[in-house]
Order: sequence, then structure tokens, then C-alpha cells
Amino acid sequence: MALKVELKPNERIIVGNCVITNTDQRARLLIDGDRIPILREKDILTPETADTPAKLIYLAVQLMYLSPDPMAHHPTYFSLVRDILTAMPSAWPYIEGINNFILNGDLYHALKESKKLIAHEEKVLETARNLQASGQDDTRKSA
Repeated sequence: MALKVELKPNERIIVGNCVITNTDQRARLLIDGDRIPILREKDILTPETADTPAKLIYLAVQLMYLSPDPMAHHPTYFSLVRDILTAMPSAWPYIEGINNFILNGDLYHALKESKKLIAHEEKVLETARNLQASGQDDTRKSA
């Protein structure tokens, strides 16, 4: 069964190892094939936009997903996993899910699970910012 993809004007999509850029009008594509990596522009991270530990993990999984040799990216991925678990142990359930998908060769779902890790990281960082801001407010009141 073919995958139906609607592209907005000028939207890009990766299909296999090709980048396809839409023209200035909406387009509908039917993509048929087995185990072809497909990523919409909104799901693509670049080294420049991967600016947090969780986003770096997403980028490593994305590279695995798009690569003809996913295992070539395993050392980078596992190094990033060690770093994030040291800094944020609460990431373990997400990492475990990503790892299980990777071990089963389901890199598309590993990528989706990586998005959940990014959301978790954002919540942890927001909580830390709020605690820091409330601590600064307490310091100002006592001064």
C-alpha cells in the first residue's frame, strides 16, 4: 500500500537518500516501496538545530534511520545516551524504548520515541528554570 504525502508549497521531504523540494503549489505524492526512509521537513533535525542532549540523540537516531548502515552511528548514539542518563536519570524509560526499537530494527519508531525524550527534556528544563526563578525571588525578598 502506498503512503500518501501532501506537501505544502516549497516544503521538503527526504525519500531514501534524496531530498525532494515541492514547487510553489500544494502537491500530493504516493510513495510505494518497502522500508524506504521518509522524513518530512518538520521532522528533520540538523546539527545546527540539535542544540540539546535529547535533540542530539534524535539526530543520531535520524542518521541511523536514513543510513544504509545504521550500525555506523551506534557508537555516537550510545555515547550520547551515557551522557544524558548521567545528567538526567529520569530519561531512562524513554531511552529504554528507543533502544528496544533500535534493537528490533524499527528505526522509524525509535525516531518517534526520541521525540518523546525531547518533550521530557523540555519539561525537566522548564521545571529547573521555574525553581531557579522562584529561588531568585526568595533571595530578593530576603535581601
